[in-house]
Amino acid sequence: MASSDTPAPASRRWDTEQLPEGEEKVAAVRDMFDAIAPKYDRLNRIISFRLDVRWRKKAIKQLALPAGSTVLDLASGTGDLCIDLAAAGLRPFSMDLSYGMLAADRSGVPRVQTDILKLPVPDASVDGVTCGFALRNLLDLDVFFHELARVVEPGGRIALLDVSTPPNRVLRFGNNIYFGKIVPKIGAALSDGAAYSYLPKSVAYLPEPAELVAMLHRAGFADATHQQLTGGLTQLMVGTRS
Repeated sequence: MASSDTPAPASRRWDTEQLPEGEEKVAAVRDMFDAIAPKYDRLNRIISFRLDVRWRKKAIKQLALPAGSTVLDLASGTGDLCIDLAAAGLRPFSMDLSYGMLAADRSGVPRVQTDILKLPVPDASVDGVTCGFALRNLLDLDVFFHELARVVEPGGRIALLDVSTPPNRVLRFGNNIYFGKIVPKIGAALSDGAAYSYLPKSVAYLPEPAELVAMLHRAGFADATHQQLTGGLTQLMVGTRS
């Protein structure tokens, strides 16, 4: 068995005890999502007890954009948010770093493989942005928030979902057991155990809610707010481009 100091093979670089940093994190996230893309939707529904469907609909409702608005769905995965955005009468565009995820996209909307810290769109060119459960996977959140401010027109809106840590001690204890112990076993049985061990641990990448909101304010979303969903299992941030 390889020692803990031995780097994981390039194709399994997410399979480590220590969370990767810097460019290693970018490569690990891309390769991991390429690997789990074929069964990603099914696992999401099972692991979240279909609460992920409710969370996405909540985000779109609070995005509060009129029908026909152009929305970039960033780190779009297999297109769940894009499907819901289109159903709400919006015009979504799917963007993700993972080719595997884009290849498994079921939304039928235009797709682009790209680094979402460097969006290939002009300044102030879209009405809104959504991003579901990917903030913790990004290399630099400050850069990302400023990039959102660059591409969203004044008065445009953002809605950003991610996992969270419940503030209630009892819920937090149960959440730690479920996501730390049970979810990896489900992942190992149905997809990739290492990936579903990494994903619960990756919440450690996220700043505290107050700092996330402060970062959004500094980036140009002066009215940005934060709320906990389902007792703090998930968090939602929304804001308007100043």
